[in-house]
This record gives sequence, C-alpha cells and structure tokens, in this order.
Amino acid sequence: MDRLRLPKRTVLVLALSLLAGAGTGLLSTLAGDGAARSALCGFAAVGGAVQVLHLVLVRGHAADRPRGRRPLCSKAGDRHG
Repeated sequence: MDRLRLPKRTVLVLALSLLAGAGTGLLSTLAGDGAARSALCGFAAVGGAVQVLHLVLVRGHAADRPRGRRPLCSKAGDRHG
C-alpha cells in the first residue's frame, strides 16, 4: 500500500499550527467563552499559524542558498544621489 508522501516541512507546519490552534481554543475556553466561539478562535489561530510558519520556514530555507550578486539599480535613471 502506498503511503501519502508529504514533505517534512509541510508536516512540521501543519503539526505546529494544529498545536497552536488547540492551545488557543483551550485558552479561550478557560477564559469563559462558549464551545463554538472557542472552536472558531482555534480555527482562526490554525489559519494564521500556517501562514506565519510557512513564511518563517521558507525565508529560513531561502537564506541557506547562496545568492548571486544583484545590480544596484535596474535602469540608469533609477540611481539616486
């Protein structure tokens, strides 16, 4: 049987996002909100955490690659100073 193959980075982002959502929902419940509102807070936290973690991990991965030299300006008229 073939397994679903997900990259490790994707699994890490999803697992940490679900953990953040569960924590947010739990804290919302402890603060006195109802079950429905706590679930919505948790789902919103999952969505935000996915975006933030993806951004952080992609930037961290891109920083590992060597960069080529970029020109200081694209046109002669773009120079300031």
